[in-house]
Parts: sequence; C-alpha cells; structure tokens
Amino acid sequence: MAEPMLALPIVETIIGVIGLTGNAIVVIVICKVKFMHTKTNAFICNQAVVDFLGSLFLIVTSALPVPDPLPDNSGYQIVCLFWLSEFFLWACYTSSTYNLVFLTCERYVAIVYPFKYVTLYTRKSIVGMVAIVWLLGLILEGAYSVMTNRFENGQCFRSTSVSAQVLSIVIIVVHFLIPAIFMLFSYSHMAVELKRSANRVGAVAPTVSAYSAPGNGEGEERPENAEQSLLRARRNVFRTLLLVFITFLVCWTPMQIIFFVTSVGLRLYHTTAIYITSLSLVGISSCTNPFIYAFKYKQFQRGFLFLIGRPIQAEDTPGN
Repeated sequence: MAEPMLALPIVETIIGVIGLTGNAIVVIVICKVKFMHTKTNAFICNQAVVDFLGSLFLIVTSALPVPDPLPDNSGYQIVCLFWLSEFFLWACYTSSTYNLVFLTCERYVAIVYPFKYVTLYTRKSIVGMVAIVWLLGLILEGAYSVMTNRFENGQCFRSTSVSAQVLSIVIIVVHFLIPAIFMLFSYSHMAVELKRSANRVGAVAPTVSAYSAPGNGEGEERPENAEQSLLRARRNVFRTLLLVFITFLVCWTPMQIIFFVTSVGLRLYHTTAIYITSLSLVGISSCTNPFIYAFKYKQFQRGFLFLIGRPIQAEDTPGN
C-alpha cells in the first residue's frame, strides 16, 4: 500500500512540470501573436494561466514536507485551512472548470445565437467573466476548506460530521455535475447547429474562380467563400473544445465518484492505487489542453509557427 503513495509525489511533479511548460507556451503564443487576440482565445489564455498555477501548486504541495505532528498553535490552524487542505491547488482546479464553462458558453452563443454575440461578448464583459472565474475558485474552495477542515492535537483532518458530508455533496454538484451537464447540452446543441449550417452552406454553389477556363471546371478546386471559411473555422474550434471537454470528463469523473463515496461515509484509504490514479488524472487534466491545441487547433498551430519564425499559410489566421 505504501509503494503507490511513495510514487505519488514523483508522478505529480512530472505532471506539474509538463503542465507548467505546456501552459506557458499557450500563454506566450496567445499574448505575443496579434492574430491570436480573439475573444475565444482570451478564455483559452485564462484557462492556460489557471492550469499553469494549478501545475505549480501541484509541484509545491507534493514536494514540501509536512511535520507530523504539527505544532499546536493558532498559526498552524491557518496552515491547516489554507495549505495542508491544498486550498490553492483546488481553487485553481475549480477556476479551471468554470473557465471551461464560460469558454463553452462563449462558443455556444457564437454558434447558436450569432446575432447576440457581439452585444453579449464585449471587452468589458469578458474581463468581468474572467474575474468571476477566479472568484468562484477562491470562494467555493475557501468556504469548503473553512467549513470542513479541523485542526486538533497537532493533526489536520477533514471533518466527518453530517454537515461536512452534505457540503461535500453540494460541492460535487456545483463543481462537477452542473458544469458537466451544461457543457454536455451545449456541445450537443452546437453539433446540431453546425450540421444545419453545413447543410445550408453546402446547398449554395460556391463561386467559381474568375480565371477558370471554360470546359475545365470539373477537376478544379473551387475557392471557399466567406461563409464556408467561417464555418470551417468554427468547426475546428468546436472539435478542439469538444475534445477538451471529453478530457475533462475522463480526468474528473473517477475522483468525483471517490469523493462522493467518501462523503457519504464509506471509507477509502488514500494509499489505494485507485485513489492515487484518480488523483493523478485530476492533475493530468491541467496539462493535456496544450497538447490538444497543438494537434487540433489550427489557429494555435499557425500562431506557434508564426512566433518561432516559420512561414504560415495566410488562410484562416483570423480564425473564430
């Protein structure tokens, strides 16, 4: 039982270093490349910043030793509430989840209600949404930490009272279940709307290029019009973020099930392989997005190539 626990800090450190590196690259590309300055990328950049900090706290919390028992004084009560409870780490994870919700909502409005998008998503409103993302992480995890963590006789532990169990279930619903259901509905509806748009655009014959010679049109590739280009870009962003959402579900569901099981009073040792695997998956969720962008997000690929001085195709750079 002890062997998996000994390996956990090493695994978390590796995951954290990958997360730091990947998310830093995402932030640099979006901030440095001008055509990456879009509303969608503002949320993606914030996601990378949150995940960068989450990866940093993952490394620090796994590397710093904890005295056992702790000195029994008021200072260590604060240490228990806000450090040993891994408050900062889980606040980043919570903010990351809600940033993904806001990012999904941004894409949902752009695809399903495009005429409302310009008025709803202004620079000021996006700044407000980003602020809400950070506040949600701090407030939700802060309240949960203060109300459930206890410090007695030099030991920092989580309360098993009925009120703490009820609050834990509420946290599962607010932190995971509601966001997951909302995003599942949103991506399902977006998929239907994109299919309708594809059918509508496909029904309109594309413009033939002016230099096409009579009689030679069958084998020639017809250029895209503006609507086709926009649809293709939106579909690429949709597929990228859908993969991000699926990764979120895969990485977070096992831990939420374990959290629910322990919240209702069933005992699960923290040294078991299943617990450690589920905890590692949560950490992995903070470092996978940069790889998804690198392999699936066309605009990010062009932004990265532009940043390192490689030639890029002119098409599609505006993007969303």
